Amino acid sequence: MKKQRVLFYLFWFILSLPNFILAFTEQMNVWGKCALIILPVAVFGVLMTLNKKPGIIYWACFPFLFIGAFQMVLTYLFGKGGIAVDMWLNLSTTNSSEANELLSQLWPAVIGVILIYIPSLVLAVWSVRMKEKLSGAFRKVHRHIAGGLLAASLLCILMAYMAGGYKLTDDMFPVNACYNCVQAMEREDATKAYKEASDGFVFNAHMAKTDTLPQVVVCVVGETSRAANWQLYGYERATNPILSKTDGLLVFRDHMSQSNTTHKSVPILLSLASAENYEILYRSKGIMAAYREAGYYTAYISNQQRNKSFIDFIGEQADSCVFLNDNKKGVSYDEVLIPALHGILKKGHRHLFVVLHTYGSHFNYYDRYPEEARTFVPDFIENAKKTHRHKMINAYDNSIRYTDAVLGKLIGLLTECKESAALLYTSDHGEDIFDDERDLFLHASPVPSYYQLHVPLVIWTSETYRQVHAQRLESMTSHTDLPTSSNCVFHTLLGLGGVETAYRNDSLSLVSPDFSVSKRYYINDRNEPELLRLCWDENDLKVLKKKNLRYE
Repeated sequence: MKKQRVLFYLFWFILSLPNFILAFTEQMNVWGKCALIILPVAVFGVLMTLNKKPGIIYWACFPFLFIGAFQMVLTYLFGKGGIAVDMWLNLSTTNSSEANELLSQLWPAVIGVILIYIPSLVLAVWSVRMKEKLSGAFRKVHRHIAGGLLAASLLCILMAYMAGGYKLTDDMFPVNACYNCVQAMEREDATKAYKEASDGFVFNAHMAKTDTLPQVVVCVVGETSRAANWQLYGYERATNPILSKTDGLLVFRDHMSQSNTTHKSVPILLSLASAENYEILYRSKGIMAAYREAGYYTAYISNQQRNKSFIDFIGEQADSCVFLNDNKKGVSYDEVLIPALHGILKKGHRHLFVVLHTYGSHFNYYDRYPEEARTFVPDFIENAKKTHRHKMINAYDNSIRYTDAVLGKLIGLLTECKESAALLYTSDHGEDIFDDERDLFLHASPVPSYYQLHVPLVIWTSETYRQVHAQRLESMTSHTDLPTSSNCVFHTLLGLGGVETAYRNDSLSLVSPDFSVSKRYYINDRNEPELLRLCWDENDLKVLKKKNLRYE
């Protein structure tokens, strides 16, 4: 019976292990921290006494083991935060190549989880097969102990609520993880119903009288490109050698994304959705539909793979929709978008609107540019660790410089066509690269940082466009130093192409003299708007003040 007792305690501890870790990483009152440990210990303690062979209960708790392993990897990655709704959604919207790239660099956490859980599951099988069993007296004593802990945990929860700022579905693991999983499934269902829900939606859009001349508007959606590493935004390295010398380029210096996740940020760029009203996304159409109604030929070309998200749905509303990597195992360099645009321009559409979705600077940075684009070296990343940050920054800066080259060539194509043309570039979100004492890495963390939200927004216009639309140019120029958010991109794009609709909000359009500064929000994990200033900590505020950016 001694062996089963040892396994009983071991399984009990492993089931409760994530809670002990979270008690150190999460910010909550002391009663909440006590409840975070005691309640799961009590519940798992009761469960472990339900059978004479603890291995049976341990295997029955496999869903909690999976959630626990998932939580510990995320804690390693972000340092804090539970399994958010967006984390569950990322499991279904992240393609296999992205997942493999990420997991290959998180091997310390993955190996640690494997060493904890796989041997314990093997021991659980041994527990089931051995003849030895726990005695009824042993189980009864520990059931009483667990019952006492359960009573104590309920008292702690009551005190935590009385102390304020505590919520069971936010602060108690694995309750929060399970609750968020249900929320994610509900969103999945709503996403699947999108086409039917939005089928009857129309913008009633038309073209402005001033835009009857041949015209081309291109929107380039960047990926994981943060403004902090752009030369145009004061970075000390020459990461924008081409754009910095390009005539007709306007740089909007204080631009923040409303989301640090791709599956939310891109729809915000290309639809009516915003942090303040994200739910409208589920029943309305996107930018491609608006331009089509106005008489433009529309094309959506992506250097990413389909993932059955709103990004796909918005793209599919175009006259032509192409995902260049749908049938590939790997990912092409973004320069494949150049001949794709060139091919469409050669078709001679009188009015053309194109969205190009890049792979940008998505991790692993080293794989985002060809050999000849290696400027900052050494840039090969063995694994994602702070000790290798200098190599990671070199690789990341090379990816930004490569984006600069691609944008330069795209602008070159538009210049050659000699039409009234405009190109808008912005990124979905930024990235953390072990920038300060928080040791944050990547994006999509539960609470976004400055580096994840401050993204570049640049607009280029041809000489013909500037002559024909002098008023728009004047308006855009006057707004370059104002604080803006990514929800202005949709309305700005409509304004660039002279697409008029009752849904266009000129107070959010940078090409309109009616543009006005408003409070800035980001969308949290529950699809609720939160004031941008509430997400900044002292590290973020320090950078914002240094760059003379508004923290609100």
